[in-house]
Amino acid sequence: MRLRTRERAEPDVNLTPLIDVVFLLLIFFMISTTFEREAQLQVELPEASTEAEKAPPERLEVTIKSNGDIFINDQQAVNNKPETLTRAIKELLGDKRDLPMIIRADSDSALQYAVTLMDIARQLEIKQVSLATVQTDTDGQ
Repeated sequence: MRLRTRERAEPDVNLTPLIDVVFLLLIFFMISTTFEREAQLQVELPEASTEAEKAPPERLEVTIKSNGDIFINDQQAVNNKPETLTRAIKELLGDKRDLPMIIRADSDSALQYAVTLMDIARQLEIKQVSLATVQTDTDGQ
């Protein structure tokens, strides 16, 4: 007489709970992550409470308007590309690297333009670079 042997089922690991946990962790990290835009830096310019000191007659003054227009010594730049601005500033400076550079920016202008101008000043080895403050009206206008 021959005895029957029972077929044993091979033990297997159920991966369904593991997959559920992985998806829950994925959803948790997606929801709890905060995304920041780093395209522009938001900075509130300080307001001057006293009148600005008289600047020396020779200086390089760069004005940044809120619409992105850049004026170098009251002359509008052709465009806002760093190469164009570098060439224009280099022509105005000549060999006078000791001229102070004043960057004036509207409070609504993008800070990236000011950062670009500071990089240009560093490349051209301009020693004195300053950011101008916004003058407030005392009568509330």
